[in-house]
Amino acid sequence: MTAPMTAARAVTDVLQPRNVLLAGMPGIGLAAAGDWTGLLWGLLGALCAGLVPAGYIEWERKRGTWGDRHVVDRTKRAPIFFVILGSVGAGSLLMVLGGAPAGILYAMLGLWAMTVLLLAVNTVWKISVDSAVASAVVALLAAVHSLWWLIAYAVAAAVCWSRVALRYHTVAQTVAGAAAGAATSAPFLFLVV
Repeated sequence: MTAPMTAARAVTDVLQPRNVLLAGMPGIGLAAAGDWTGLLWGLLGALCAGLVPAGYIEWERKRGTWGDRHVVDRTKRAPIFFVILGSVGAGSLLMVLGGAPAGILYAMLGLWAMTVLLLAVNTVWKISVDSAVASAVVALLAAVHSLWWLIAYAVAAAVCWSRVALRYHTVAQTVAGAAAGAATSAPFLFLVV
């Protein structure tokens, strides 16, 4: 494997959606709550939006449904989107019942809306979920902390590059994914600012 391909593999593995959500959601929760309790709400968000779906993908992979976590055949992706929608919905309900801060609920709503959009697009065209999640988390962090977080779009760009370099997606599919992530975060930006 060439050095660029090795780098692309490392980027796509390290910055996969579950890891990006696990790193970003606690920061979003912290800002939403204004104290350490927000970290717990953020971890619940990461669990529901990232870890549960990743666990489902791994379970199906071990059963032989898919070759790896990338699920390159878009026609096999619908069940994953439904698991994400159910998990994010259940997490949001727990947050409502637990009195979570509005900001983390808005973030979950944005992730839920992003998943609906990705599911709809995926019925006709393969869009990059990895790019969408990376973009959404950066936009959400910028909304709740500082516009300086927009510099982290370099991370989203690295995710896009890695997905294209590994030939999981085209440039258009990664750009569309990143745009979907940002677009579904826009309502959150207006609610927080």
